[in-house]
Amino acid sequence: MADHADDLIDYDEDEETVPVENTTNEVVNEVADATSEAKEVKKGSYVGIHATGFKDFMLKPELSRAIVDCGFEHPSEVQQECIPQAILGTDVLCQAKSGMGKTAVFVLATLHQLEPSNGDISVIVLCHTRELAYQIRNEYVRFSKFMPDVKTTMLFGGVPIKDNINEIKNEKPQIIVGTPGRVLGLIRDKALNLRNVKHFVLDECDKMLEQLDMRRDVQEIFKNTKHQKQVMMFTATLSKEIRPICKKFMHNPLEIFVDNETKLTLHGLQQHYIKLQENEKNRKLSDLLDALDFNQVCIFVRSVQRAKELNKLLDECGFPSICIHSQMPQEERINRYKLFKNYEKRLMVATDIFGRGIDIEGVNIVINYDMPDSADSYLHRVGRAGRFGTKGLAITFVSSNEDLKILNQVQERFEVNITELPETIDTNSYMNA
Repeated sequence: MADHADDLIDYDEDEETVPVENTTNEVVNEVADATSEAKEVKKGSYVGIHATGFKDFMLKPELSRAIVDCGFEHPSEVQQECIPQAILGTDVLCQAKSGMGKTAVFVLATLHQLEPSNGDISVIVLCHTRELAYQIRNEYVRFSKFMPDVKTTMLFGGVPIKDNINEIKNEKPQIIVGTPGRVLGLIRDKALNLRNVKHFVLDECDKMLEQLDMRRDVQEIFKNTKHQKQVMMFTATLSKEIRPICKKFMHNPLEIFVDNETKLTLHGLQQHYIKLQENEKNRKLSDLLDALDFNQVCIFVRSVQRAKELNKLLDECGFPSICIHSQMPQEERINRYKLFKNYEKRLMVATDIFGRGIDIEGVNIVINYDMPDSADSYLHRVGRAGRFGTKGLAITFVSSNEDLKILNQVQERFEVNITELPETIDTNSYMNA
């Protein structure tokens, strides 16, 4: 990975600082002293700027109205820390645990800074899956409900490229949310002009920058935007190797990250394991679904074929479920995501494509039918339950020495004690009132 880091754009620390877009020089100078300490790396306790409510952020009236309309009152820790700086145009590199409202940080910050449309694209948000793009677009729609002139367009594969070109041409969106491959394809076809972009956002940035092919796509898209812009990156896990690569895209960013990785574990989430043989998994899963009370359940498997077969088996056993994986048509993937999101289905069998960033409020149980391939993947999977501090339950099947090795890595890295599943579990411990 290090061999390719030199390919990235790098901002020399001695380079003259360029005033941030959407703020006047006077404002930048006035806040420079007050924010210099805040721009230092923030660790576990999130000390710094605090607010008792969203009203203290002094957002546009239209945004404040949408926030109230959505029922939000008190910002999370990461929102308290990031939003006051992000709305001033400061670059942000943020690592915070799942369910802390990172998406709302960049959605609110970019909408607040959005100027009256002149036909240019002002915001580009890149993410690694189509479902995540769909979810982010919906957040923009939700928070811009009282900003009728704001238009957001999604760009990802699986949709005819002509449809994307027509939508860009006819809708003239200010905000683009998309996956790198399709966005880059439209740039190369001269159908997408990002030369006047003022805000460049990467969600799940580690996932996109770890994979060299996706990193190159992101870099080329970045080169097609102007030099003076705000860059914001967000993730739940950020390795020491990827952090400096992220910063190569940025000017003097505000860094928010959890220094002690044990804090990445989710409060309110019970975590257990079951040792069993591979051929015992189906019976145990059936027994668990019979015995446990649940709102919605995500069941993770390691391959597309296993997702299909397990979903079929659950249906045959009287557990109506749906599955989602990378090989199904895009329209079908989105339709199934909507069914689950809207609580029309309560069981979802999924590969790791559903393991990052997807926010389904009703999920309170995650079952790792197959052990994930890394501690990071484990954290992202179980993070689908217990979001925003709610209760949840994660159960992991351990059927091999390799599974046990990964389980031990999770416990060592996050200093969490994952215990064997007890015979009985108090429903109140994982079901919200």
